[in-house]
Amino acid sequence: MRSSERLARTTSINPMNRTAVTDSKQSLDAKPKLRDSLDMITQPYQLYIERKDASKNMARFYAMSIAPTLFGDICLTRRWGRIGSQGQTMEHNFPREEEAVAMFLALLRLKRQRGYHLRDRPRPIRHPLSNRL
Repeated sequence: MRSSERLARTTSINPMNRTAVTDSKQSLDAKPKLRDSLDMITQPYQLYIERKDASKNMARFYAMSIAPTLFGDICLTRRWGRIGSQGQTMEHNFPREEEAVAMFLALLRLKRQRGYHLRDRPRPIRHPLSNRL
């Protein structure tokens, strides 16, 4: 038996792989529908707040941000922990931006009630020789 005869017997052509445009009857080869540019986040949402109480030896941070995912969903990322540590992270995925913003604002209200506030701006460092001309 020749090698060409063996090859002809092992490779069979069926109706599924005869078409030139697609290799199956499934819609896997169809072009994906692109989302409209209106689905993009309208404005960036980022927040970093802190809660400090020296009498309780407490120094905590809470950070939130909203960003789109690669799959078109909207992701609310939350980070919290002791200031100076990496802390913990939790992510929530939403199909619409409005739902993520509603949770963002609800969490912000809750944290403000618990005593969190925007981080104090650091004072500018003055060089000891800066008064010299």
